[in-house]
Amino acid sequence: MVAMQECIFCKISSGELPAKIVYTDRDVIAFEDINKEAPVHVLVIPKKHIPGANKVDKGNIELLGRLVYVASKIAKDKKIESSGYRLVINSGKDAGQDVLHMHLHLLGGRKFTWPPG
Repeated sequence: MVAMQECIFCKISSGELPAKIVYTDRDVIAFEDINKEAPVHVLVIPKKHIPGANKVDKGNIELLGRLVYVASKIAKDKKIESSGYRLVINSGKDAGQDVLHMHLHLLGGRKFTWPPG
């Protein structure tokens, strides 16, 4: 497992690494994904290091709700709330989770197909 000191998202959250920040508050930070899969592709993460969905516990429920709330605010700011957007949480290697820090992908600005991937 990656230590918090080595976690790229923890480094972005702390300001140690640069990112194009689109939202921040006490508990959550959101920034543009550098590997865009859509015209709008923002990562919304808790500032608290949670390795992934498998490590969510009862103490994190409110925080995870805030991630969805922040994503919806960003969708409105990016003017994609009426056309639609996708929220994705990958959990584990086979699902495509590359960074072991809980994160939500906000994707929009284009038509998506189903099923994904």
